[in-house]
Amino acid sequence: MNNMNNMNEANDVSDKNDEKGVNDMNDVNDVNDVNTAALPARTEVAVVGAGPAGLALAVTLAAAGIDFVVLDKLTEGANTSRAAVVHARTLEVLDELGASEELIARGIRVTRFGVRDGSRRLLTVPFDRLPTVHPYALMVPQYETESVLLDRLRALGGAVHRPYEVASVVQDADGVTLTMSTGETLRAAYAVGADGMHSTVREAAGIGFTGSAYEESFVLADVVMDWAPGPAEVSLTFGAEGLAVVAPLPGGHYRVVATVDDAPPAPDLAFVQRLLDERGPGQAKVTGVAWSSRFRVHHRVADHYRAGRLLLAGDAAHVHSPAGGQGMNTGIQDGYALGRAFATGRLDGYEAQRRPVALRVVAFTHRMTRMATTRNPVVRGARNIALPLLGHTAMPRKLATELAELNYR
Repeated sequence: MNNMNNMNEANDVSDKNDEKGVNDMNDVNDVNDVNTAALPARTEVAVVGAGPAGLALAVTLAAAGIDFVVLDKLTEGANTSRAAVVHARTLEVLDELGASEELIARGIRVTRFGVRDGSRRLLTVPFDRLPTVHPYALMVPQYETESVLLDRLRALGGAVHRPYEVASVVQDADGVTLTMSTGETLRAAYAVGADGMHSTVREAAGIGFTGSAYEESFVLADVVMDWAPGPAEVSLTFGAEGLAVVAPLPGGHYRVVATVDDAPPAPDLAFVQRLLDERGPGQAKVTGVAWSSRFRVHHRVADHYRAGRLLLAGDAAHVHSPAGGQGMNTGIQDGYALGRAFATGRLDGYEAQRRPVALRVVAFTHRMTRMATTRNPVVRGARNIALPLLGHTAMPRKLATELAELNYR
């Protein structure tokens, strides 16, 4: 099997076109996989991007015995946490890939999602009764997910070639020629763009990326703090100033995601504290910032997932709001589904299988974001009256199933 290489932009919270970060504490792992071996001349499948979607695809291809090469432009894997939740359907996929057990050991299992207005609880969404062997959401930094997938890839004889930036992708009747920025070339029967929102492969395929951007910027921070709701749940807090999501992470940290009209490039401790004071008064005492960034979110879906010998997966195919934490999950499932399509010779069915899922996720997260960020006092009042009433119906379990993506099997 040829060695591989690829590293994606991020999924989930890497749906962005503007991100700058700061590390204030040395608490993130280094995902370093530099491969200095010569680039092979030919392969069956060239995978561009080694983020979660690309790695899931590579592991699936390796398990099926299909020759492939993974290409990534970064010198080493990212060591920031970015996406932080792995949902039940993705854990089922990772079961199939032999990667779930190690990842679960590195994360925190959370069985409920709390919705609040300030400190007032409006609704609880339970995960512990989901119809799955994984009735929970696993909180774990994205670099851990990538590390586990990379370890599994190595165990199957694969690797990631870095740094190889793909400068051009040209297909013809017999295959695809990928030319690196160094001038080296790789000939493949197929090429897959798992290379993020600004995908070189998607642009080469001439596939449109329909949608638009949210006006607000988003703050992302991993912090140490005393948090009144505690580490047993993910909290979504509504407020007149916007939404804030707080989720527990391993090592006593919390992930904070919040909408801000104009976020600073690298939100510091004082900024995060003010933000949480506004949206959840008396709930948080921030004592440290491990990592922070700002980003802008688009909601877009590729018009097609295939153009001849070029295919798309992950953020190259869909980007959306981080509300619900479904971006990376949908991308990993894309990678697995595409790998199985290669293995079974059913590439024509890939778009029909996965694009409707992306459309559904984008629509669902857009509705969630708009409901959470509305500043219309009448709409906010109606929302805050309706949600507690819905808590006594089947709605919370339906929401849990939708977030877990168990409807997408």
